[in-house]
Amino acid sequence: MQALLDTIASADMPHDAQRLFHGRGGRYPGCEAWTLDAYPPVWLVTKFAEATPEEVAALCAAFQARQAKVAPDRPLDLVLQTRVAGHSETQVLAGSVPEPHVVTEDGARFRINLLRGQNHGLFLDMAEGRRWVRAHAQGQKVLNLFAYTCAFSVAALQGGAKEVVNLDMAQGALTTGQQNHQLNGFTSGAKFLAHDLFSSWGKVTRMGPYDLVIADPPSYQKGSFVATKDWPRLLRRLPDLLKPGGHALLCLNAPEIPESFLHQQLAVEAPELQIGQRLPNPPVYADLSPDRALKVMVVRQPTLTNAPS
Repeated sequence: MQALLDTIASADMPHDAQRLFHGRGGRYPGCEAWTLDAYPPVWLVTKFAEATPEEVAALCAAFQARQAKVAPDRPLDLVLQTRVAGHSETQVLAGSVPEPHVVTEDGARFRINLLRGQNHGLFLDMAEGRRWVRAHAQGQKVLNLFAYTCAFSVAALQGGAKEVVNLDMAQGALTTGQQNHQLNGFTSGAKFLAHDLFSSWGKVTRMGPYDLVIADPPSYQKGSFVATKDWPRLLRRLPDLLKPGGHALLCLNAPEIPESFLHQQLAVEAPELQIGQRLPNPPVYADLSPDRALKVMVVRQPTLTNAPS
């Protein structure tokens, strides 16, 4: 745990929600199971294994020592989540968690929930993707697939998007997404569809075409999306959704599937699309193997050209 404890010893609670330690990138031998996130005012430590009583005691001591040094007049709010074989357990080690709990990122506000399940409402590793969308959304009609709590939609509207269509199977996530829009002052410009994409192609296509399509599916969620099976089905339809000159942001967060998988599937299913840049991840997410890290790719629908006379 030493690299994690060293990070805690110099950590200051940031203004925005963000990751501070990413052992899963393999750069800290012995700490591969640990991550540290700040969801102000709460610290969240996650271990992708069981945590021993000695480890929990060491974490508490490290945070208490740091809190006494930098903010002795404020309470320490500390949560530990352990994840084993798809099952998670969460416990508050110190202080409390606000309810509602609202965090910020680049001026946007989002509702999160650290005490329910593994998905907290905002995927911190996608920060650069949201920045890219914000920078490229001016005047765009946007389709946000697998929208979850609609953080991409908020970023698009912040960037001046004309309209965003959010689609996700989970009505609960979309309800949080609507709350996120209200938190940021957006009372119009977004639609929220609680549909299964693969049985709603007709509706989604009729509402298009789109200047920007965002596809950030789960890597493996039975009944929703399984990457190896469903990416080809999605990519096959993608050109029909895009306007000439339109872009798509394709997000693959499966450590076991390399970037080349998307390239191969695009070549087979949507060869007309042009592959552009792979967006960088936030530096804290650096991984010994880029193929294991989050992969976010930009692709483009070519602009129509006049046929020769």
